[in-house]
Amino acid sequence: MSLQPTPPQPKNSEGSSMSISATAVKELREKTGAGMMDCKKALEENKGDFDKAVDWLRAKGLSKAAKKAGRVAAEGLVSSYIHAGGRIGVLLEINSETDFVARNQEFQDFCRDVAMHIAALGPQFVAQTDIDPAVREREWSVLKAKALEEGKKAEFLDKILDGQIKKWAADICLLDQKFVKNPDKSVSEMLADLIAKIGENIVIRRFVRFELGEGIEKKKDDFAAEVASMTKQ
Repeated sequence: MSLQPTPPQPKNSEGSSMSISATAVKELREKTGAGMMDCKKALEENKGDFDKAVDWLRAKGLSKAAKKAGRVAAEGLVSSYIHAGGRIGVLLEINSETDFVARNQEFQDFCRDVAMHIAALGPQFVAQTDIDPAVREREWSVLKAKALEEGKKAEFLDKILDGQIKKWAADICLLDQKFVKNPDKSVSEMLADLIAKIGENIVIRRFVRFELGEGIEKKKDDFAAEVASMTKQ
């Protein structure tokens, strides 16, 4: 009598069967906004580890967001944020592909959060590609002079300056900054998550940040003279 082989059972990466509960899939879907089948696969791929499944979906989401990046986004929203009793104000334009998405509450909340981030951290540019080459060159010259003053060896200078310029650019560009409401992610990562969830290309186009009195040379009072004037009254 011949024996028939037993049909293979679904295995996880360690060779044991993996059963994913509907509750876990539902919770992952609610947290990430991803599809049910994607959530189930994420949990299977990561042996039921919820946090790893979130990261797995995020990585896939980044890929999906990249595919949408070439699509035209001409709708959207101009958002404003006023802080510190009117001392700091931000105007921000974020574009979407359709006005339907522009009316989406999650999109509007994202616009407000990014405007608040700009008010708090004061970036100078949206992306590193927006940095004027002359500005970059001037910063390079300053950093080079400082490095030489500190006695850095010439043979290591270019490597040192490359690292310093990258850090400087990341510090002043909105997309590279750590998101003020979630420092575990950059603004660009938060944007990619939103693109993956909403399903449209979304572009942070431009912003302007106003700070009361910025650029005005304020009068410095002579404290001694002020006291003297008060005693004469």
